[in-house]
Amino acid sequence: MPLQIQRSSWLNTELDDFRQLAKSFCENELKPHQERWIAAKQVDRELWTKAGEVGLLALSIPESYGGGGGTFAHETVLYEEQARSGDGGWGVSVHNGIVAHYLLAYASEERKKEWLPKFASGEFVGAVAMTEPGTGSDLQGIKTRAVREGDEYVINGAKTFITNGAHADLVVVAVKTDPDGGAKGVSLIAVPTDTPGFRRGRVLDKVGLRAQDTAELFFDDVRVPVANLLGDQEGQGFIQLMQQLPQERLIIAVTAVAGLEAAVEQTLAYTKERTAFGRPIFGFQNTKFTLAEAATEAAVARAFLDQCIERHLRGELDVQGAAMAKLWTTERVNKVIDDCVQLFGGYGYMMEYPIARAWADVRISRIFGGTSEIMKDIISRTL
Repeated sequence: MPLQIQRSSWLNTELDDFRQLAKSFCENELKPHQERWIAAKQVDRELWTKAGEVGLLALSIPESYGGGGGTFAHETVLYEEQARSGDGGWGVSVHNGIVAHYLLAYASEERKKEWLPKFASGEFVGAVAMTEPGTGSDLQGIKTRAVREGDEYVINGAKTFITNGAHADLVVVAVKTDPDGGAKGVSLIAVPTDTPGFRRGRVLDKVGLRAQDTAELFFDDVRVPVANLLGDQEGQGFIQLMQQLPQERLIIAVTAVAGLEAAVEQTLAYTKERTAFGRPIFGFQNTKFTLAEAATEAAVARAFLDQCIERHLRGELDVQGAAMAKLWTTERVNKVIDDCVQLFGGYGYMMEYPIARAWADVRISRIFGGTSEIMKDIISRTL
């Protein structure tokens, strides 16, 4: 018997139908290519246009900008099916759920009409560049500069750990427009990657998410129009980042819970088929108790996640709630998958088994989007 997952209250018939499309795409276009993409450290560029053709890109962007006209619920369904397929390479959550929404919320009307339809078709792949070689969670400490010269910004600096870095056609870059302004000196500027002076560095060799094109980016006197500034004036970048981070952190929670559920299902199936000392591994009390705890963790995580999704769909999810969701779900998925690997024994350490890949992939969830320690700090400020 598979893991019993309570049906989420935010689901409906239309989303059930959409799930079939998302599941079919992930099973047919993602799952079979994992080994090849891991070796290449990136997915095929054509994957993006295929996804655009079937309507999986810019899902929650209005139809007036070429998007799907859906909600975060549609995004959630896609990210769940991606996680359940075992894929950790396709950076669609960054493209759909993060970069497209920076453009929707803050770009000029002219730029939205120019860029968002290309996001929906897959002609453009989006990335957001915040982290720098010497700056992680402390966004106020970034060194990348943008100096205005007439009707252009001249950008110099370097970014690292950038998801979709190898494929990106448009990068939302966090820069300092006022180096002495602290948080008020941060701005966001959209940079097309065909702009002279933009360079891609290495696609980085990671412990997990090895099929994802996480790259270094360099900006050497990159000139972009002032119209590429997100927002109506400089210095709004930090506030914009804070406004969008709750959705980013909720996306991480969505993939964490879907990955947790998938890991428990895989381990249930394995322990009921694998035998030791003349009986299935599931027949041992330790196995039963471990999986009982894991199933309970999955149920609690799902209930809390669904509550947060409902709040977000109503526009009520705050910074504290998103931080709690990311903290709890990522800590839980790491614990549960580690327990599952133990039940697989030596096979759990072999990369041919999805549980081993999942174990490596989820470790970053406690780091990116704000570390667990940063989440605790954010939560503590509201106590």
